Amino acid sequence: MSGREEILSSIRARRLLQTPRPAAYRAPPTTGDLPAIFAKKLSAQFADVRMLESMADVPAAIADILRGRNMAAEIHIPPDSELAALDLPNVAIKREPPGAFDAAVTVAPFAIAETGTLAYPSGRGAPASWHFRPVLEIVVLRASSVVAELEDVLAALPAGLPSTLNLVSGPSRTGDIEQTMELGAHGPKALAVLVVKG
Repeated sequence: MSGREEILSSIRARRLLQTPRPAAYRAPPTTGDLPAIFAKKLSAQFADVRMLESMADVPAAIADILRGRNMAAEIHIPPDSELAALDLPNVAIKREPPGAFDAAVTVAPFAIAETGTLAYPSGRGAPASWHFRPVLEIVVLRASSVVAELEDVLAALPAGLPSTLNLVSGPSRTGDIEQTMELGAHGPKALAVLVVKG
């Protein structure tokens, strides 16, 4: 028997017939005030998160965000969005897709408290491209839409996965350029989230 065969034979003799299967990993469940947990996590990722009492507070919050960023009083809302009837007396509403220097207002059907992530399944009134085109995205999120974990979002999706499911945790950013954090690399440079309690 050659030296090579002896080594291989020794390895084969020591190999376990069946290794024990590791236990399935499950992170501790996220519990408590899910909207507050979500807001804290997302705020830590360069996002402006505001808690509002009702939908009646949304127009004033949108106007305040635009003023605070010295932007024109103008927003883009998808034509079939549930926000199409939103009354914004001092803000012009456009229905065409936003450009690179525009502000867009969207609705997030879900948010994940565990990671501070918005979840956008694409569909009618929710085009996926609107999350990548504007310089500022303002998101309206109902507090009741905040779930604990990603698995809860997947379980709540009607009829399986949509064609696109965008997961957003703060404004677009990259550290590829000289290892310096740059905002707005692949999408909105700024993200504001209005969490509506009522």
